[in-house]
Amino acid sequence: MANTRQHQVHEQKLEQLVTSMPFYIVEYVDNKMDTRSPSTLLNYVLDYKLFLEWLIAEGITEVEHIREISLSVLENLKLVEARSFIKFLERRNIPINKKETKKAEKVSINRKISALRSLFKYLTTQTENDEGEPYFYRNVMLKIEVNKVKETLGARASRISTKIFHNDDDARFLNFVKHDYEKELPEKSRKFIYFNRDKERDFAILSLFLGSGIRVNELSNLRLLDLDFEENQIHVLRKGGKKDVVAVSPPSMQDIKDYLTIRPERYNGSTEDMDYVFLTKINNAATPLSNRAIEALVKKYTKAFKSNKSMSPHKLRHTYGTNLMEQSGDIHLLMTQLGHTSTTTAALYTNPEQEKARKAAEQLGERRTNYSEHPQS
Repeated sequence: MANTRQHQVHEQKLEQLVTSMPFYIVEYVDNKMDTRSPSTLLNYVLDYKLFLEWLIAEGITEVEHIREISLSVLENLKLVEARSFIKFLERRNIPINKKETKKAEKVSINRKISALRSLFKYLTTQTENDEGEPYFYRNVMLKIEVNKVKETLGARASRISTKIFHNDDDARFLNFVKHDYEKELPEKSRKFIYFNRDKERDFAILSLFLGSGIRVNELSNLRLLDLDFEENQIHVLRKGGKKDVVAVSPPSMQDIKDYLTIRPERYNGSTEDMDYVFLTKINNAATPLSNRAIEALVKKYTKAFKSNKSMSPHKLRHTYGTNLMEQSGDIHLLMTQLGHTSTTTAALYTNPEQEKARKAAEQLGERRTNYSEHPQS
């Protein structure tokens, strides 16, 4: 699997979390480690923790710690009980902040169902006890349906379209960050001081997202040896650990070059090939920027530009994909550049049917207007 910093962090968290799990979940994680990423397994085990804690809270098992929950509890779990857990997921209030809560989205609930299905499938078909039989045979999770979110490709494309930069807004945004953002900060404030320390770095990050369409994890894991200024390209590690080369717009490469000139002084960054490109400084030591820190800075600048409507790195990626498709009209180029393996996913960036429908609606409207202005006698 991909050996990114995020995966390393998640692997450490996973190792710590499984110590509180029953033996069969420890076995499951060990069995899946070579085929599932640490990030996926960590999310799965967090889902299992929630499920096991619910079993205790509902009195379905009378133990004090989730580690003590036996296989027989899962084997004999009634369908009505399994469905009650799904209702619990749908109805529980998830804190957003100190004052607000929200309900779980369907995709989140579906992921938890998929996690449980994977565990139950493993226990009923891929394990073996002393008698050479699976731990148990009854799989109640096969009776739990996944209610997929119903949305057409056109609806998804339209939804994405409302949340990205259009026309020249991406260029206006970069110009805002470079020349105007600072004017909105109180002089000598902490925000003002930190912006002036980090502006070249932050600008290079925003420019790279909009000039290449890479994912946040691909950006945070860039090392100095991955930068090719002669060819205006970078080497990235895609999902699944696949190495890839991505073309980058020349202005974005220049923005990275400008940032590298101040990197040693501002962040104590070395020039070793394996050093990470984007750094922060903690206790006067160079530290790679985390995904969360990068997401936070994208949110901060886009929120300032869009009047409290923030964007994520993924939306900057969508902006790039849309611009590339409009510029080239080549879906296979788009797939290559964004690291997609499915034309269905890539098609989200171009929706000719939606455009045809819009033009047809305009023509129908014109026909009605013309009739109103020149009614037949």
